[in-house]
Amino acid sequence: MKVERKVKMAEEFTSEEKTGLYKAIHSRRDVRSHFTSRLIEDEILSKILNAAHHAPSVGFSQPWNFILIKDSQTKARIKESFEKEKESSSQLIEDPKRSKYLSFKLEGILESPVNLCVTYDPSKFGPFVIGRSSIPEAGLYSVCCAIQNLWLAARTEGVGLGWVSILSNDVLKEVLNLPNHVIPVAYLCLGYVDEFATKPDLETAGWLPRLGLKDVIFFEKWEDKENLSWKNIQNIIKTNPDYA
Repeated sequence: MKVERKVKMAEEFTSEEKTGLYKAIHSRRDVRSHFTSRLIEDEILSKILNAAHHAPSVGFSQPWNFILIKDSQTKARIKESFEKEKESSSQLIEDPKRSKYLSFKLEGILESPVNLCVTYDPSKFGPFVIGRSSIPEAGLYSVCCAIQNLWLAARTEGVGLGWVSILSNDVLKEVLNLPNHVIPVAYLCLGYVDEFATKPDLETAGWLPRLGLKDVIFFEKWEDKENLSWKNIQNIIKTNPDYA
């Protein structure tokens, strides 16, 4: 007896929904300044965190945790770590670039109403996680997916987010009382802002140029940019000004 299977078609996005998604992606910024005193509503913050929690994860391990921080003393200790690490890293470059680097505003730890540490716990659900045995780093990659979800959700809610990577993980673990096996992946600053910049700050400052899409895509093999079986997409990328 033949059994008929009904296939449920994936729900399509409307053109407005697609536009909203791409708007969030292209207007997302790493916010370091322009934070206002307006507090993030608990309902909005919960929605943003829930978006992060619905990220994909290797073996459905959901290896992230989110530590919310608003205590001024905790922020001050993290800020102190930032200042030390920024000064230390500046020794790796020479003037005039060193002076330019030191002049940049690279965090909003004290100015933002909410700080958030996103961590990776490799022990969740035991030592075996589907998909992680061959590539152990897949767990960390999963946490990064959650951070990107969080970032885009924050942008759609008009909340600025800045990732502070100039920090000592040892200090973070001590200040936040993290277990030895838990890894801090990101320290984030969240808050409403006066404005979102049209371009990333470091692009505007001329620190590094934005690469075009054609500069970062290869076809079939490393550094192959002229493979004839991909000729059409090569032409699209080369001729569309939005991909420059």
